[in-house]
Amino acid sequence: MAEQTAPPQYTGAPGAPVAGPEKPDAAVVRDALGVGIAVGLSGFAFGVTSAGSGLTLLQTCALSLLVFTGASQFALVGALAAGGNPYTAAAGAFFLGIRNAFYGLRLSQLLALPRALRPLAAQWVIDETTAVTLPQPTRRAARIGFTVTGLTLYVLWNLTTLVGALGAEALGDTDAWGLDAASPAVFLALLAPMLKSTTERVTAGIAVLLALGLLPVLPAGVPVLVSALAAPLVLFLKGRDTGRGKGPDGIATEATATIRESR
Repeated sequence: MAEQTAPPQYTGAPGAPVAGPEKPDAAVVRDALGVGIAVGLSGFAFGVTSAGSGLTLLQTCALSLLVFTGASQFALVGALAAGGNPYTAAAGAFFLGIRNAFYGLRLSQLLALPRALRPLAAQWVIDETTAVTLPQPTRRAARIGFTVTGLTLYVLWNLTTLVGALGAEALGDTDAWGLDAASPAVFLALLAPMLKSTTERVTAGIAVLLALGLLPVLPAGVPVLVSALAAPLVLFLKGRDTGRGKGPDGIATEATATIRESR
């Protein structure tokens, strides 16, 4: 990847990075390696889960090599393990992976890679690379973060997928190990440090309450989709109460009361 030696200046174009304080390359590499290694090791859980759902070693490894988006992979093998129709399972995984296309719209402007590299970089546009790339203060730092995270994660995820699939038989009953919780745990670990404002924490808290409250009454997967309504709910209450002088704590109280009334 061609690197930019000077911090980019703001051009007014959407997505153009604002010139900010330099961040040492070593610090960017350290952060990227931390995410890449931590998440990459969870490929072992996918390999075990996939093999336990009935997929062959070749099918399991092909999913990690070609699909390479953990949530979609876990969704696919989870649906198959539950006895779901393969086409329905594939459709669900596909729609879950569409979010990466929206990440790509933002990252393409931020990274500004040469056209020849964009198809290759697209394979690495996932939650983790986006989480590392977006906070970087300069285009150079963003490119380093994206590259190191993507490369580390891709190599480790595929290696640990292979190891997990080969060792699945030795582990016995994969459900007893709770490996299906590995992927959600990774996403929570990535999300938690990004919740910096009170409004963001309130939104996340309401989303959790919605998901847990609706879990016993709605089909599997639906509570998670409904929990996304927490964001527009908080934005609506915040906009309505700005003129009344209510802070985020007041919004949280009212939002919680609204949820209780609806139930």
